[in-house]
Amino acid sequence: MKTRKSRILGEQVMVEGLMTFGKLETGLRTLDFECCEDVAAEAFKGKFVVQGMRDGNVYMSELPKRPKNKPLFREDNCSLSHGRNGCYYFVFSLDEDEVGQLPQKLTEQTNAIASKMIRKLLLEGGELG
Repeated sequence: MKTRKSRILGEQVMVEGLMTFGKLETGLRTLDFECCEDVAAEAFKGKFVVQGMRDGNVYMSELPKRPKNKPLFREDNCSLSHGRNGCYYFVFSLDEDEVGQLPQKLTEQTNAIASKMIRKLLLEGGELG
């Protein structure tokens, strides 16, 4: 029987339970933990770094959430955003059943984004970032 420490609302709680290590057919490793006692904890989901030690201890640390940039300009199928690395990103997506309209939609929406950008830079004298 192994013990797992978890952080619940800023306090550490020690629970006892059974931990099972496994491997999926895809080669990905799994870890399951089942408490041997009743624990009142809220369910959670996130991305974690899991470190399994040779002595059987397992340490989990949640990764910070990546902040997402809001698009500067948006159209039906595309958007323009400014990344934290200083680059501008133009993203265009189209459903498979609309591929025949790709040149038309790409031209229209790219022109619309470019017009908004020009208006922002020249007429308003504003900065994009």
